[in-house]
Amino acid sequence: MPRSKSQDKMSLISVHVPKKMLEELDELVRRGIFPNRSEAIRAALRDLLYKEVFKARAPREEEKEEELQIPFIKGR
Repeated sequence: MPRSKSQDKMSLISVHVPKKMLEELDELVRRGIFPNRSEAIRAALRDLLYKEVFKARAPREEEKEEELQIPFIKGR
């Protein structure tokens, strides 16, 4: 099956998470908050990077979020 362009730009990683955390993640997917586990984890990672990289960096006025190359979810 051919890969999409967005899949070609992504890397696969493996993480170990506690069973309870995985159950809660699956509940978010079941409720339709996220379409799948990967999207939920990407959203959490974006939030973390935004908090730890963008906010902590105290960007100069001319710096824009796009320059960080971190895709942000609007409304989160």
